[in-house]
Amino acid sequence: MLAAERRSRLLTEVRRLGAAAVPDLAATLGVSEMTIRRDLDVLASDGHVDKVRGGARVARVDDSPRTLAAQSRRNGDGKRAIARRAATLVEPGMSVGLGGGSSTWALARELRGVDDLTIVTNSLPVADVFARPDRADEPYTQTVVLTGGVRTTADALVGPVAVASLEHLHCDVVFLGVRGIDLTAGLTTSNLLEAETNRALVAAGARAVVLADHTKWGAVGLTTIVDLNEVDLVVMDEGLDPDAEETLRAHVAELWIAAGDDD
Repeated sequence: MLAAERRSRLLTEVRRLGAAAVPDLAATLGVSEMTIRRDLDVLASDGHVDKVRGGARVARVDDSPRTLAAQSRRNGDGKRAIARRAATLVEPGMSVGLGGGSSTWALARELRGVDDLTIVTNSLPVADVFARPDRADEPYTQTVVLTGGVRTTADALVGPVAVASLEHLHCDVVFLGVRGIDLTAGLTTSNLLEAETNRALVAAGARAVVLADHTKWGAVGLTTIVDLNEVDLVVMDEGLDPDAEETLRAHVAELWIAAGDDD
């Protein structure tokens, strides 16, 4: 069993129990207690579990609202590399769906110079990226379609109005940010209405692309957006563990690893 797959199963077991002892986890997974302790060290360093005497428990996750700028600074180099690689999928004249989040916001900034784009988004910060130039003589060929909906603390528009506005739209490609990627839970977020809206966004795209830096691997939000096999491409950064990369490649249609020096 690959280390990444074992750690995913280990994390699932800790979440199921809330707290678990090393001997019990070793027996369940059929490996040594030393292996379990090493895996728990890795999961704890990534913030997925809290180590306690004799075992581990589910980590206390801080889902309190953070500004987009603060989110963008977390693994900023990786997110910029992901955005540059994802931008190669976009050509002038396309209709592009962009969900909310720091990774899609980084991509929006990469797409400002692409002519004749139609941007469909439920993110107010993403829409602002494509604001008209201050100078009237500067060319502006982009169109922004902003969904309605209830505004979240992250400045995304979600809920029934957002879903209804997406039902009759058709994008060439949709880019989605996520709270976490997990083999069992799939692609997740921490907001129920946001998950519903993101599902509608995925349905509106001829191609669905997930943008996620390596810290999202193994993380699980409150609710599933879609399963791993329902997206066409996942773009991650070089920080992803090689074992995790091999495991993920076996469960998604396509995986790109964006190098930090991508142009």
